[in-house]
Amino acid sequence: MVEGRHFSYDISSDTAGKTLIINQTMAKRLGLKKPVGARITNGGLFTVVGVVQDFNFESMRGDIEPLALHFGISPSIMTLKFSGKDAKATIANASALWKKYSPDQPVRYTFLDQEFASMYADVQRTGNIFTSFAVLAIIIACLGLFALSAFMAEQRSKEIGIRKVLGASVQGITSMLSMDFVKLVLLAIVIASPVAGWGLNHLFLQDFAYKAPINWYWICGVAGLAAILIALVTVSFQSIKAALANPIKSLRSE
Repeated sequence: MVEGRHFSYDISSDTAGKTLIINQTMAKRLGLKKPVGARITNGGLFTVVGVVQDFNFESMRGDIEPLALHFGISPSIMTLKFSGKDAKATIANASALWKKYSPDQPVRYTFLDQEFASMYADVQRTGNIFTSFAVLAIIIACLGLFALSAFMAEQRSKEIGIRKVLGASVQGITSMLSMDFVKLVLLAIVIASPVAGWGLNHLFLQDFAYKAPINWYWICGVAGLAAILIALVTVSFQSIKAALANPIKSLRSE
């Protein structure tokens, strides 16, 4: 509470629903320099008795909107606040109390945290979809790299044989073959990072009024390192296989 007071059962104007508590945004939108005591007309005449600090009561996609709270005693709604440690017992006790006063009306209940979580269900679905497609893209890319590394090793088999005859080590040949693919992956990272950053900022995060700060250097660095490691693991089998091959077999035709 920034100004004024809370609602009270002991004040008749509160229980009659003739008073309001507004948030700071509402006071600013209405241009109320001294909101407490001001009167607002909206299907009736209401008196502002308090101002609460702005808080998010809807999705974080949008800015905090004006809010007006009024005192209400509903004959068909019951609100409970509990710790959540024994939800079943709480629901059973509430249901018994409900049936005592309203036996003909069935009990239908929801949890506030689930209501808030449902605001971001589409975001979580989008994240799961992107994750699935990313995993699929990585698998397809690995299959392509594996096939390409096998093709390159076969094409350069005689070169590898000559290098081994001239004293090249297995480690040196493996590094030579792997570096060719690492260069391609580095080029892909340079091309993909700006595109991914632009898409994240302009196609996704722009829908949210509140954004967490993103360290692009850290994210691109980790993603790039992961891509390089995946590429190395994928091509290392063919590279080591080619480096360990008997040079006599590859040079026999010459």
